[in-house]
Amino acid sequence: MGQMITVTGLVLAAYPYGDYDKRITVLTKERGKITAFARGARRQNSPLLAVCNSFVFGEFTVYEGRSSYNLMQAKVQNYFHELSSDFAGACYGFYFCELADYYTREANDELMMLKLLYQTLRALCRPSIPDELIRYIYELKVLVVNGECPVDFEKLDVCESTLYTLQYIAASSIEKLYTFTVSEQVLKELQFVLRRYRELYMEGHFKSLEILEACVKSS
Repeated sequence: MGQMITVTGLVLAAYPYGDYDKRITVLTKERGKITAFARGARRQNSPLLAVCNSFVFGEFTVYEGRSSYNLMQAKVQNYFHELSSDFAGACYGFYFCELADYYTREANDELMMLKLLYQTLRALCRPSIPDELIRYIYELKVLVVNGECPVDFEKLDVCESTLYTLQYIAASSIEKLYTFTVSEQVLKELQFVLRRYRELYMEGHFKSLEILEACVKSS
């Protein structure tokens, strides 16, 4: 028999399913990454219409069946409307969510990834830090959280300020990540380092990254 449970999480992606339904991927504190079906969520009068979208964060009440979850209701804490109304911000957000989707698994303890993604989306909504810097901080911290990042940054051919920045990102708590800016030189060196790390440690094809880089190039 299935059971009704409530999980706290963030919607990584949402897809049409059937004529009126949606299938959503949610990164949760309690169950890791789960897939849930929202019946009738594409109908205009559905109470689930607004909650079955990327970036939505809150509490999701789901019915846990033998092989899937069904979304029954949700209590939203943050819609991240700022990203939905900003094309560039949305491109960054979709990439960050796709990266989280790539690394997370069902039934794993993904609390750190959930916290990191949530704080990163919050940083995207603030104009005080360049989006490009937020991206490099997030990419590096994702590698660190998942144990794939070498901490011996001294071997890299970068300036002292970039070396310090890399060490700070790797060692800092998630709450203190998005509290600084860097020079143009450091930003370019971070871009070079993170491109190498993506090639070394991130297998697969990220469609959202292609869209993001096309968006940045045209802006």
